Amino acid sequence: MKPYKEMSKEELEGLVGDLENEYQSYVDMHLSLNMARGKPGSEQLDLSRPMLDTVNSTSDLIAEDGTDARNYGCLDGLYEARKLMGDMMDSKPEDVIIYGNSSLNIMYDQISRSYVFGVMGNTPWKDLEKVKWLCPVPGYDRHFGITEFFGIEMINIPMNEDGPDMDAVEKFVGDPAVKGIWCVPKYSNPGGVVYSDEVISRFAHLKPAAKDFRIYWDNAYCIHHLYDEITIPDILEECKKAGHPDMVYKFASTSKITFPGAGLSALATSPANKADILNQMKHQTIGHDKLNQLRHVRFFGDFAHMKEHMKKHAEIIRPKFEAVESILDEQLGGLGVGEWTKPKGGYFISFTGLDGTAKTIVHKMKEAGVVMTGAGATYPYHADPHDSNIRIAPTLPPLDEIKQAAAIFAVVVKLVSAKKLLEAMN
Repeated sequence: MKPYKEMSKEELEGLVGDLENEYQSYVDMHLSLNMARGKPGSEQLDLSRPMLDTVNSTSDLIAEDGTDARNYGCLDGLYEARKLMGDMMDSKPEDVIIYGNSSLNIMYDQISRSYVFGVMGNTPWKDLEKVKWLCPVPGYDRHFGITEFFGIEMINIPMNEDGPDMDAVEKFVGDPAVKGIWCVPKYSNPGGVVYSDEVISRFAHLKPAAKDFRIYWDNAYCIHHLYDEITIPDILEECKKAGHPDMVYKFASTSKITFPGAGLSALATSPANKADILNQMKHQTIGHDKLNQLRHVRFFGDFAHMKEHMKKHAEIIRPKFEAVESILDEQLGGLGVGEWTKPKGGYFISFTGLDGTAKTIVHKMKEAGVVMTGAGATYPYHADPHDSNIRIAPTLPPLDEIKQAAAIFAVVVKLVSAKKLLEAMN
């Protein structure tokens, strides 16, 4: 079939009639499918069930340094847990703090502390006239949700194939009101972008006007490879070499490695940043769940075994990604109605359709029984200026449901796109 934009009005009208009938056949099936959130499927969660047996009523509950994991203490976490998470994050254990199950919680806390108390002696953000934040787009909706909640003005930064537009980043950090940037450096959400060495070097050599500017480096998918392992330079080390050791906070968790509801999360940063954080944390908690830290350490043993564990995850979800990509290639390839990423890792596929079609596509998918992430969610304030980007999350449903949902998506994209082009002709 030739590209839609090359079709006559009569050809498009005939196509719309056929697609309407096909779409209605799906609506009549009363399906209930979900591609909205990047959750691990049940088969993935089952991989970690043996972890629950590593700490039980007969276990030795003493950590390597003699700490009784049942009791208070270890504000920054057990050493062996910091070593495991540090190895995952390319950081030294002494630079790591272990938290609860959610890295998003750490990011929220860091924004909150900065807002109320300031960063390393700088003015608390609540006392400033304006606070601004850089947001690579399309990006992670929950990141944007945090900064929006605190009333921080968000600035869109275009994403290129090798990472954020660094010309734009370097320009905006000259404004002292700009206090940070959200980054997902490996397999970004939703595009699956891996930051290049050049982009990472330019981040490390930033010269922000604000002394309390911080790069929020979210390693959400740092070992979530679908194919061969991809490595990138460590931003913390690069910042140190560039003479800006305090400019970055690194975040990570085992949410999509073990159990999202009962994983470990961690922050890695410079000694000065860590001391500043712990000085505030000591008033908040005496320490996080050390029994859960023991579970993870004893289940994996070391980082090498964690990487082997992740290969099992990849074997489960890779066919789901490839199924979606194959159906989109087959059904939409060459029609000129959209583009989609083919990520090498992470949890999402990013689809960009014709301008002004995303909201309608998502709405019609819902009518056909398929729930997707809301259109606009990948932009601050849910305001996609082109109304074109849609995040596809293939991991949660079984493979047969993924194939069905992808087939419906292709039909909806074709239908909505043809109608959009017809509108332009009238």
